[in-house]
Amino acid sequence: MTEQKTKPTDASVEDFLNAATPERRRIDGLRLAEIIREVTGTEPVMWGPSIVGYGRFHYTSPVNPRTHGDWPIIGFSPRKSALTLYGLKDLPSSKALLPELGKYTEGAGCVYVKTLDDIDLDVLRQLVQIVWDADWPGRRN
Repeated sequence: MTEQKTKPTDASVEDFLNAATPERRRIDGLRLAEIIREVTGTEPVMWGPSIVGYGRFHYTSPVNPRTHGDWPIIGFSPRKSALTLYGLKDLPSSKALLPELGKYTEGAGCVYVKTLDDIDLDVLRQLVQIVWDADWPGRRN
């Protein structure tokens, strides 16, 4: 089994978000961190060098059961091209609500948003709540 590369670190979430570029990404990253903190009641933790994560659960890959590790329940990264949101499409109920979010694109396991102005923040809060309230295996907040 290979060692998991993306793990929680002691790095400062605030320093990471304040260093995000362009300026719009920094502003949106700070706002997104506050929104998720409000919904979850949990302080964020840096996962690896570039993911802001909330909570954690233990996963086992359905493709290779020898592949397992911890991952944030909800996370995001303020990348230069877009905000990358993790965990919002992992459940049938959140995936069903996702089309109401607004303007976004999807990757294999994530949702890309150009700016928070493009989405409905009330729907985002609902999505975060759905994902946060789910019964995740090996969950730790």
